[in-house]
Amino acid sequence: MEVCSLSTTSRSYLSSPSTESLLLKRLRLPLRHQCLPSISLRRIGSLVYKENSAKVFCSLKREISIIEASSMDEIYDALVERLVPTAAAASNPNLKHIVGLAGPPGAGKSTLGSEVVRRINELWPQKASSFDSQVKPPDVAAILPMDGFHLYRSQLDAMENPEEAHARRGAPWTFAPTLLLECLKKLRNEGSVYAPSFDHGIGDPVEDDIFVSLQHKVVIVEGNYLLLEEEVWKDISSMFDEKWFIDVDIDKAMERVLKRHVATGKPPDVAKWRIDYNDRPNAELIIKSKKNADLVIRSVDF
Repeated sequence: MEVCSLSTTSRSYLSSPSTESLLLKRLRLPLRHQCLPSISLRRIGSLVYKENSAKVFCSLKREISIIEASSMDEIYDALVERLVPTAAAASNPNLKHIVGLAGPPGAGKSTLGSEVVRRINELWPQKASSFDSQVKPPDVAAILPMDGFHLYRSQLDAMENPEEAHARRGAPWTFAPTLLLECLKKLRNEGSVYAPSFDHGIGDPVEDDIFVSLQHKVVIVEGNYLLLEEEVWKDISSMFDEKWFIDVDIDKAMERVLKRHVATGKPPDVAKWRIDYNDRPNAELIIKSKKNADLVIRSVDF
């Protein structure tokens, strides 16, 4: 694999001693089926605008881009800048730009997806110049978590080994990927869909609790196994225009998961057992799917 790298400091505005060196460096990260990156340079007055550090790994078949920065805020901004032009260009009301966001438990998928969606919708009024100033533009981005496609507890109870099924809840075989695939196909073909959410209080999905409408141009689907290559998961992965993966040290991720378990009432020894028995094996499987991403996002501790 040929390695092409673009490395700059984290995003900042800096004074420059020479007007000849005042350039804007922007890496246009690739969409699906593109290979070679494009870099545009232009002057911006007395300031130098520097993008987040990024390295682009190129091959003849596909490309993986890496986003690194000194803070998650900078990463959020870079991802928003990547997606807003796509939303602005989507004049077809049925057109959707669907992003698959994967990563191990504790990577921060829900936080990143929700924050990027929030910032896109906050920025959108500035881009939607066709709207009357008295009219609030509709949200243009939405998030669709994979959690709603957990199997019900009653379905786990009906398995050959219910105790094992409940202990391993969160493993790929405790989800309903066929239903997720049907949901994404309907979203792609019809432009809108009702999807289930997941109620952590009762531990079961809530049917038709999330509505992705025609107005949503960007949809971030987040979940652990979206980039797997096995069985139905491979078909799910093919539905995305972009595939993102949050890269995080597995020990750091498991520390976050441990805190989450304890915060929800599990005794520390039970939480530790669950990590060793279920969360870490799942994470190790998920990390192997990183190679299928278009964009790898290097996590920064919150």
